Amino acid sequence: MSTAYTGTGRLARLALRRDRVQLPVWILSTVALGAFAGSATDSQYPTEADRLAVLRVAVETPGLLMFRAAPTGTSDGQMTAFGILAFLALMAGFMSTLAVVRHTRQNEETGRAEMIGATAVGRHANLSAALTVVVGANVVLAALTGLAFTGNGLPAAGSFAAGAGVGAAGIAFAGVAAVAAQLTQGARAANGIAATVVGVAYLLRGLADVFGEVQPDGYTMTSAWPSWLSPIGWTMQMRPFAGDRWWVLVLPVALFAVLTAASFALTARRDVGLGLLADRPGPARASAALLSPLGLAWRLQRGTVLGWTVTITAFGLLVGSIANAVADELATNENVTGRLDDLAGGGGHAVMDTFFAAMLTTIGVLVAGYLVQALLRARAEESSGRAEAVLATATGRLAWLGGHLVVATAGAVAMLGLAAVSIGLVYGASAGDPAAQVRHLAGTAYLQLPAVLILAGLAVALFGLVPRLSVGLAWSGFVLGPYGSLLGVPEAVRDVSPFSHVPAVPADATLAPMAVMSVLALALGATGLTLFRRRNLAS
Repeated sequence: MSTAYTGTGRLARLALRRDRVQLPVWILSTVALGAFAGSATDSQYPTEADRLAVLRVAVETPGLLMFRAAPTGTSDGQMTAFGILAFLALMAGFMSTLAVVRHTRQNEETGRAEMIGATAVGRHANLSAALTVVVGANVVLAALTGLAFTGNGLPAAGSFAAGAGVGAAGIAFAGVAAVAAQLTQGARAANGIAATVVGVAYLLRGLADVFGEVQPDGYTMTSAWPSWLSPIGWTMQMRPFAGDRWWVLVLPVALFAVLTAASFALTARRDVGLGLLADRPGPARASAALLSPLGLAWRLQRGTVLGWTVTITAFGLLVGSIANAVADELATNENVTGRLDDLAGGGGHAVMDTFFAAMLTTIGVLVAGYLVQALLRARAEESSGRAEAVLATATGRLAWLGGHLVVATAGAVAMLGLAAVSIGLVYGASAGDPAAQVRHLAGTAYLQLPAVLILAGLAVALFGLVPRLSVGLAWSGFVLGPYGSLLGVPEAVRDVSPFSHVPAVPADATLAPMAVMSVLALALGATGLTLFRRRNLAS
């Protein structure tokens, strides 16, 4: 007897086959990051005094709390949770949302869902299969994370509570993606909605920690109430290694159940291929700029450029605003200064030079993330079939892909400059001579450019060589270079990242390594353009 769920098992196996590379890469990279962080705790903070010093700085530094978490204590497990747990939950969220949209809305956009629906398959089977696969992936992620922490000598109860919190966050965001997939007509818009919710959840968790209450001991905190509005906040509210509040798991499971029920109800109210939110009609006449590949690339990427520009500028303003407070703390805290010196590439520079170099390295990684996302838009255009329509005209392949490369690179250059300006103006307003601060920080910011361009060249090369795997491969390995020393990653692995070879300040820069990185970036980009010119289009 056929039901609305007929065929779910077979579609789940099909989804697993399609994701036989991407899901394992997401899961193993997330687990490896957690394992590295857990194993590095003793070497980073060998004594109780070191840990107390770091946490006392953290509770007074909003920037650290935004990117770490509210500390709960000084044990190995508590330090690991403080350093990496929120980021693991963030990775689980992105893994889940991308996978759900890929197997639901993207199937409809490409016509696969309609073709499969013409067989003996129930109306809810596609969504059911996607959620089954993603929930299973998060259960595996939770178990492996718990095992990885336990393998580092952390208490088993806290380790598996931490793993369960990470997996539960991923499951909650799978429900978010399921609803987003019903609202829009395109996979890109659905991914945008889901990613925005994940980002807002991380921001809410960060703000809740920033505005949390410092306990009388001076180094632990209780997060503010917005933490309870975020699935990532729920992961931290489980307090692994500090009480293991397993009952908090009820919240992400309940949210997933409610969102799943809503997504099934919405599926029954719309036609296949359509979304509940109608697409806005475009203008009656197209701009003349759209007649060129460069104008088309700008039109497709302008939303991405604007979003990342606002993010980078806001981060720069935050760094500039906390610089004076951080300077006071760093002047008497050699342990934290050492950690920032590692992040800045070493060299033992003046305290503020080290701080700004570390922050601009982080901004460089964010800009590289923007650049890869912007360049991979070309892959989305190709897989959707829109690139084929453009290339059927007089537009050549090199001009089409080159347009995306020029727009993305120009955006990256502008963002690095805006970061230096925003930090320099805010910090200079209190330290004096804003113009000089901007000039100094601009030099430090643009030291990141060769490393950023290498990752851009890698994205183009992968797009030309292995288009179907380019998305997953291009996103791998970003944190190993600049953050490897903080996570205990072996030096040989860290050296693979171009950010490991960026000097901390302009005075340290030498021509040879910067030239080598620049030439390598150009070579990778040229290789990708050549390979794309010669290969067939891939859906």
